[in-house]
Amino acid sequence: MRERRCSFLSRLDRNWSLKKSNMTNELKSSFTLGALLCIGLIVAGYILGESALKFKSYDRSVSVKGLSEREVPADIAAWPIRFTAAGNDLSALYASMETNTKQVSKFLEVAGFSPSEITIAAPVITDKLAQNYGGQNVSLRYTAKQTIAVYTTKIDLARSAKNNLGELGKKGIAFGGEEYEQKTEYLFTKLNAVKPSMVEEATRNARHVAEQFAADSNSKLGKIKSANQGQFTISDRDSSTPHIKKIRVVSTVDYFLSD
Repeated sequence: MRERRCSFLSRLDRNWSLKKSNMTNELKSSFTLGALLCIGLIVAGYILGESALKFKSYDRSVSVKGLSEREVPADIAAWPIRFTAAGNDLSALYASMETNTKQVSKFLEVAGFSPSEITIAAPVITDKLAQNYGGQNVSLRYTAKQTIAVYTTKIDLARSAKNNLGELGKKGIAFGGEEYEQKTEYLFTKLNAVKPSMVEEATRNARHVAEQFAADSNSKLGKIKSANQGQFTISDRDSSTPHIKKIRVVSTVDYFLSD
């Protein structure tokens, strides 16, 4: 009886020891797992913090504008020459306009313009009596307007010929003034030839401004974040020299900043 009791106590002791060992192992495993979770959370928090700081630093930027201006001579002149005449005899008026047209064409050819640069429009005849329905007395019933257009790349020649046009006025040809319909227009058509260098200059000027801003704010200038070329504008240098054109472009560039 005593031997069986001792055997029972011995088995009980072994079971308790085994259970205690298992509990200890479980506690160690739980502690290890908890420690690993804590370390993982700390590392994750550090990484997220660093990422947030980097993202914040990437978000720092400055937007600047760079200007490029250039003066260029026009390469096309569109010169409309308008002259008028009036009379009561329609046939005589047409003959007079035909004579004046030949004189103007001859003047232009002698000045140095080729026939391909000269366009002659049909004369426009107005019957004043028909317009007024007979309600007013008019001394000259018919008026005629004639336009000869010169489209040329010879800018200096066109300007010189315009100044000498008064010689035809002395022969009885009545020319119109510089109203909108017949004002000489000077054009610049070679924009693509100067675009690359002007964009480069505008971008370079923008970077200079950005570098100055970065230096003033104790920052370093980074890479370009975004850029906008801007729109090219062509205008007369001033009202007295419409044959000289001013080309202008403003580029907008965003740069990253870093400490």
